[in-house]
Amino acid sequence: MLTPRTFQFERCATVYYEGGSAGRLPMLLMHGVGPGASVQGAFARIMPYLTRHFHVFAMDLAGFGGSAPKPAAPYFDFEFWTAQARALMDRMPAGPIVVFGHSLSGAIALRMTSASDRIAGVITTATVGTRYELNRDLARLWTWPSSRAELRESLRSLVHDIDAISDTVLDERWKILSVPGYGDHFRAMFAGDKQTLMDSWVLSESQLRSIAIPVTLVHGRDDLPCPADLTSLRLAQSIRHADVVLLARCGHAPSMEQPQKVIAAVELAFGGLQRMSETREVIPT
Repeated sequence: MLTPRTFQFERCATVYYEGGSAGRLPMLLMHGVGPGASVQGAFARIMPYLTRHFHVFAMDLAGFGGSAPKPAAPYFDFEFWTAQARALMDRMPAGPIVVFGHSLSGAIALRMTSASDRIAGVITTATVGTRYELNRDLARLWTWPSSRAELRESLRSLVHDIDAISDTVLDERWKILSVPGYGDHFRAMFAGDKQTLMDSWVLSESQLRSIAIPVTLVHGRDDLPCPADLTSLRLAQSIRHADVVLLARCGHAPSMEQPQKVIAAVELAFGGLQRMSETREVIPT
């Protein structure tokens, strides 16, 4: 079960959801950006597992899910979202934490890790963080869908098999998109040169080489908007302890399309840290 909570960051009401057991390994969980994106929607199929095994802090980025938009433009603001994530990390229990970031938030997770000694492990799904040319699939996901049918069509760029997008998932996203003012904000966020927006998430070689902890990069082999060979595989070349997991028959939504394989990757990435945390739970100090 997740409990919604709110904190103020730079005049922006930020919503996050806390779940799992206090005393377990804290996990900061963050979603990507796109039509109807939210942290609960992005991780719905693996959230029961995560809350059983971690103390989860799942945040909606400013302008998405339950979080308010930034007070002023630019609304697509990688630096702001990164600072927002750091602000939530400061509210988490003292001691080591792990970070799970999807898509743009994978780059946020890596940026945070390059500058923090609190983060003990990172896993990403479909992460970005490199420079590559805008393609038609990412451009389509960053274009406002004016109807439920257009939303379904745009999500063909998100998944390997459109049948993975159930009517329930589609309805949840469309409900978010139908909130008054959401469309205007979405169009403003992705207006202008989309290549410039992409370039804002690029991590420097020095940032990547400064990451000394284990990193697991999970990526769909059939990811169209953020191809693995242009993102995770390139990032891994500069991260000392990086493992890459490529998933067959999987697009840009691994937690939706291949939840059991993502869970296995989480266990691979954080199993030792989990066991240490659980030992501290039961052994009195």
